Amino acid sequence: MKYKDYYAILGVARDASADDVKTAYRRLARKYHPDVSKEQEAEEKFKEMAEAYETLKDPEKRAAYDQLGRHAPGQDFRPPPDWGAHFAQGQAGFDDIDLSDLFAGLAGRHARSGGGGRRADRPLPGSDYEAVVRLSFEQAFHGAEVDLELAALEWDPDGGVRRVPHRVKTRIPRGVTDGEKLRVPGKGGKGAHGGPDGDLYLDIEVAAHPLFRVSGQDLYVDLPLAPWEAVLGTSVQLPTPAGAVTLKVPPGTRAGQQMRLSGRGMARGGGAGHMYAIVRIEVPTVVDDRQRALWRQLADGASFDPRAHLDQEAAR
Repeated sequence: MKYKDYYAILGVARDASADDVKTAYRRLARKYHPDVSKEQEAEEKFKEMAEAYETLKDPEKRAAYDQLGRHAPGQDFRPPPDWGAHFAQGQAGFDDIDLSDLFAGLAGRHARSGGGGRRADRPLPGSDYEAVVRLSFEQAFHGAEVDLELAALEWDPDGGVRRVPHRVKTRIPRGVTDGEKLRVPGKGGKGAHGGPDGDLYLDIEVAAHPLFRVSGQDLYVDLPLAPWEAVLGTSVQLPTPAGAVTLKVPPGTRAGQQMRLSGRGMARGGGAGHMYAIVRIEVPTVVDDRQRALWRQLADGASFDPRAHLDQEAAR
């Protein structure tokens, strides 16, 4: 039997807590899940991680694994002489068995025999599962219903673990943001002997929008204005995710000024963020002779000096 270092596979110390083991597995699952990963050999790495996690998350299996001692990964080894008596009653030999099969069988024997305090009718909770959900900005803003084709871990009748197809339809609430994690109770692996079903954790990824930028529940959009619109004031049609609105621009509006549209941001629960239109002054880059003459006439008659403060500083 060849040794596998389950702790190294998950990247945790041998004294890592159960929460540390779970966190490490979830982080790696997001990276290597075959449905989303572009890494080479992602499927093989994902199976290896799942095997390590199935052993280390179970206190009984982890204790049995730790009693095997430390060996180099891939090294042929045999369990200590008394290991089988404590953890693998009835195991005839260890030469033609894989480490994962050893622990899968261990779970089955404990379930049938009551070894380690486990009884065949003891409730077994279902495994949690994690999946990446990619949404458009519009889906995140309005909410969406998604269908997920997953492969979940389930207990078999003998107390072992198997991977089965798992289809989930769930509602994504409106107002979710990129990087958010959602918990869907009871949508993970099936429990056994009356044990609760596991949960499904959704890692939300929201595609960028060409106009709207998200910060928490607030949205930001650029508002280009012509110089005369900023000076004289105007009304503009401004797009929002919920539809266009009319925005009044007051006279004397400055570049960089933020104009707030209350409640037009991302809505979540009973509240909503705001939308901010950030003013940009755009100047014409192509003008004809008549337009150039008008700009010259304006420049000659204007008393406005945008650099007066710089001139004062330079005169000191």
